[in-house]
Amino acid sequence: MQLKRVVVTGLGAITPLGKTVDEFWENLINGVSGAAPITRFDTTHFKTKFACEIKDYNPTDYFDRKEVRKLDPFAQYAMIAADQAIKNSALDLDNLDPDTVGVIWGAGIGGIITFLNETSEFARGNGVPRFSPFFIPKMIADIAPGHISMKYGFRGPNFGTISACASSTHAIGEAYNLIRLGKASVFVTGGSEAAINEAGLGGFNSMQALSTRNDDPLTASRPFDKNRDGFVMGEGGASLILEEYEHAVKRGAKIYCEVIGSGMTADAYHISAPHPEGLGAIKVMQNALSDNNTPLEAVDYVNVHGTATPRGDISEAIAIKKVFGEHAYNLNISSTKSMTGHLLGAAGALESMISILAINNNIIPPTINHFEDDPEVDNKLNLTFNKAQKREVNVAISNTFGFGGHNASALFKAID
Repeated sequence: MQLKRVVVTGLGAITPLGKTVDEFWENLINGVSGAAPITRFDTTHFKTKFACEIKDYNPTDYFDRKEVRKLDPFAQYAMIAADQAIKNSALDLDNLDPDTVGVIWGAGIGGIITFLNETSEFARGNGVPRFSPFFIPKMIADIAPGHISMKYGFRGPNFGTISACASSTHAIGEAYNLIRLGKASVFVTGGSEAAINEAGLGGFNSMQALSTRNDDPLTASRPFDKNRDGFVMGEGGASLILEEYEHAVKRGAKIYCEVIGSGMTADAYHISAPHPEGLGAIKVMQNALSDNNTPLEAVDYVNVHGTATPRGDISEAIAIKKVFGEHAYNLNISSTKSMTGHLLGAAGALESMISILAINNNIIPPTINHFEDDPEVDNKLNLTFNKAQKREVNVAISNTFGFGGHNASALFKAID
């Protein structure tokens, strides 16, 4: 069968660098760090005392008080980002067939804030079960696409993707594939996460996954730097409107780019560490490139997973060299987690959006906080250290890799 073309027609985001796409992008290309001491709870007894929180966030700016009680923050962020993207897409909701519009949304953890609050209340109540009737619906990770569909009446395919940090890239990939197959005309897709609480911070601390650079949070996230010591937690949401090409053209939509590839693989190696030779990362990029037989030399930019963990950065650099060969040295590569922190299940959606904005603006956001080269990372690679770089960007790939060995890549191309 003839597969349909898929394009991006809307963007939305709420992030540690800004609560709109424009504010976020401005801070990103200017190398602004979103890291700061945590304000939500007392971190006295925690190894890490900082994160990339959304600044000055008040849920009642977006929802009435009754809604706030029913929505975990991760679902709030989902609805805010999706609403922005739908408005940005200029979809005519009154004349859109709701059976042809779906929602696929990624979250690696879901309502961990709700879970901790409810179980803490139970513990304080000496075992008396006084749980909120909203406990389970607030907590489950698939509730975000459910809420989005209910708000807008979208009756197409609707589900959540849960694959740790690869969750929202998987969501984008599934939406892309279903449109290609003619199963829907439009998808609201993306991801959100809100895990900056005592349980989230303490759990990642116990794994020794987080930076503990408490004396200097702004420079704590140091992808590819010799002295990197782990990632910085982030939170927020990002949404893309994916649309069948002819459907978008017919309604005169603004088209940001075309989606031309999706890759999904597993390391089958370790619960949290990447394969040391980057085998899953190699294959996932190759799979994305093979969807439309994209030549290696067509790719201009790689937005890497790049979490600033000791082995992860090395493994991904190895994978890029294995996939692209000599062309690897012509690429711009950057880890924007150096500024946003790691949004966990929302990372893929946000970094896909960054890749799309790089195509639209012909500028590569930087990898900030680079102070010393790591001898295990090829210093001939252009990792776009410390300052944004202007260049023509026609094709960009975004990588996300999750605990459990889940790998996902999304490939975007400037529209012809």
